[in-house]
Amino acid sequence: MKAAFIERHGGPEVLKYGDLPDPTAAPGEVVIDIVAASVNGADWKVRVGDYKQAKFPYVLGRDFSGVISAVGAGVEDFRRGDAVFGVCEAGQEGAYAEKIAVKAAIVAKKPSSLSHVNAAALALTGLTALSAIEDTLKLKRGETILIQGGAGGVAGFAIQLAKHIGARVITTTSAANRDYVRGLGADEVIDYSTQDFTKVAKNCDAVFDTVGGDVAQWSFAARRHIERIAELYAAGAIRPPAVKLYRLSEAADAHRLSESRHFRGKLVFQVR
Repeated sequence: MKAAFIERHGGPEVLKYGDLPDPTAAPGEVVIDIVAASVNGADWKVRVGDYKQAKFPYVLGRDFSGVISAVGAGVEDFRRGDAVFGVCEAGQEGAYAEKIAVKAAIVAKKPSSLSHVNAAALALTGLTALSAIEDTLKLKRGETILIQGGAGGVAGFAIQLAKHIGARVITTTSAANRDYVRGLGADEVIDYSTQDFTKVAKNCDAVFDTVGGDVAQWSFAARRHIERIAELYAAGAIRPPAVKLYRLSEAADAHRLSESRHFRGKLVFQVR
């Protein structure tokens, strides 16, 4: 299979594109022919060695969407040809590739109306937002939440989820993205380049900071949340973020942009 991988830690230039062995399905696993995989903010930190992955060659990437091509022993909920999406368990990566083997328990069937590109864009962003908004903050109708970095993938999902719950949403972003976050449902937008959010955002019941933390490294009860993402999309409660597409062979360019943080929505690899 083709994959984007590293053989040492370093800058974007260490990302290589080439052939690696095809994975096989162990008991309880499925092999997925990846159609799309997304780039997350923590990926470049893995690349430079912040998380100490030492087994090379190493394939990055946690969230994906594709079609099951092989089913391991004991898997009963899926069959070859099923379109699915999901997120690798914490500590596992490998989505920057044409194929990946993962536990069947961490994937969910992709809604037919949701493209593979958009499913990949929603997967980890959705898990992160759901875990923070519903599980940790337990946001309720009528409360006010401040969501930092509203134009990002995680924050964009969080804005829509908070509005679906019935909360009032304040978010920070640049002037260029004001209309974008308004379109996602933000009630009040703070331009971080000209306004001090600590003076503007008053009486907030909850704050979700997607700017300062390594949110993409959090662990989740993945299968339940992945299915919840599909339900929210089917209900029209959330829509996919803005997407910029890359090929796997352009992984270094994608990482350069990801590391800069100057983009809207999600960066996604179109694999097939």
